[in-house]
Amino acid sequence: MSEVRPRIAVLVFPGSNDDRDAAWALSALGAEPALVWHADDELPRVDGVVLPGGFSYGDYLRCGAIARFAPAMEAVAAFAASGGPVLGICNGFQILCEAGLLPGVLRPNEALSFVCKDVTVRVERVDTPFTSRCSEGQRLVIPVKHGEGCFHADEELLAELEAAGQVVFRYERGGNPNGSVGDVAGVVSADGNVLGLMPHPEHAVDPLLGSGDGGLVLASLVDAARERLYARA
Repeated sequence: MSEVRPRIAVLVFPGSNDDRDAAWALSALGAEPALVWHADDELPRVDGVVLPGGFSYGDYLRCGAIARFAPAMEAVAAFAASGGPVLGICNGFQILCEAGLLPGVLRPNEALSFVCKDVTVRVERVDTPFTSRCSEGQRLVIPVKHGEGCFHADEELLAELEAAGQVVFRYERGGNPNGSVGDVAGVVSADGNVLGLMPHPEHAVDPLLGSGDGGLVLASLVDAARERLYARA
């Protein structure tokens, strides 16, 4: 008998350009992706949500500042409040911060230039819906491509995040591509079910393309979505 494929929503905003990539990667890893238009005020029955990379609304004002008001984001917030796993990748991370679903803010890269290259990130926690297939301290090679990926939190907030273990991914020392405080590459919500990640795991699911390490992140999400599906069956 084939394994049940959980449905995972992939939001599509005007300017999204990695939505199809995310959908393809999720499908390859055992999920059934469902593209959801930003103007929809409800999500279909899904067990996970991905906010993909791109340039929602042309990145006017600030990255993610307009997308946070999209009708679909109210449904995403409700899904997250119910405990559903939500992953924001790059622009999706920016949107989640703007929407208040994650702490901190993403600012222009320290060098004030767009960066596009493979980076190494260290896994800080494995007890999340996004890292269950990883090992603590494991190094993952995943590409970044952004102009505003510098994670910022003031000293007090950063100390709180560190103490609570909300930093899930950290750039390898000396390999921080954007100047993020504390080398932060990905943070999780206090409840642990919402993750923002600047590197693009959907572009690292096949070693033939350079790395398959991103597949560990997305496959963990698929596992969590499948568990949620079984729980409500």
